[in-house]
Amino acid sequence: MPRDSRPEIPTRPIFGLEIMAVRFDEAVQAIAQACRRPDAGAARVVVTPNTDHIVKLERRPGFKRDYARADFIFADGMPLVWASRLLGQPLPERVTGADLFPALCRQAAAERWRVLLIGGQPGAEDALAGGFQRHFPGLDIRIVSPSMGFDPLGEEGREIARQVRERAPHLVFVCLGLPKQEQWALHHAPNLPGGVLLCVGAAMEFALGLKSRAPLWMRRLGLEWLWRLLSDPAHLWRRYLVDDPYFLVICWRQWRRLRAGRRRDP
Repeated sequence: MPRDSRPEIPTRPIFGLEIMAVRFDEAVQAIAQACRRPDAGAARVVVTPNTDHIVKLERRPGFKRDYARADFIFADGMPLVWASRLLGQPLPERVTGADLFPALCRQAAAERWRVLLIGGQPGAEDALAGGFQRHFPGLDIRIVSPSMGFDPLGEEGREIARQVRERAPHLVFVCLGLPKQEQWALHHAPNLPGGVLLCVGAAMEFALGLKSRAPLWMRRLGLEWLWRLLSDPAHLWRRYLVDDPYFLVICWRQWRRLRAGRRRDP
């Protein structure tokens, strides 16, 4: 996706990404503006990197180059906001996929947008649709649940892209988790009829009450990761206790590069 197609929003160069330096309400407004023009060229892609994403991107340079092409990049985790300030590239606040999801569902219901969601368990589409009508009455949403072995670049991925073209939605929620959701969105966006593809992982489950989210005080203190770890230690212990601490190494390396650059400046 050409960089000059991105909206004019201030960004900060952090961890090899141009992360948008906006507050939450400004992010919603920018995405909504793109959603209101579903036929204006290729679809726009939204990603919301957190600490885990940054670690995984650092270890997969090819994927990182693709990820960096997204039209909207918002910092999902408080550690990214804290790091941005320590590195002299301050972000005003975090903009999480879990918060964008319900805000945009309400906007879509109010403005009668066509919405498509990619995610959920196969066979559970009707139950999910009922959940959306309870939480977001009047939302015009179609749900497509890929198979468990979904290949974003394979035949099933192409078939879902065909369904998106057929519906021509204003907004597509891609809830498949990293990296499948980003791979599908970035690969197919140039051939989709405008609108916005929002890669938001487990946001649907929080919005519909299928999973409980951390209390607001924990989110404000940057402890949402601890809530999730305690909620599902069997599946998340390695991510939070083994993999994600590498984020500190990434921050240190970036700080060293910045300091070396300042020394070379006359």
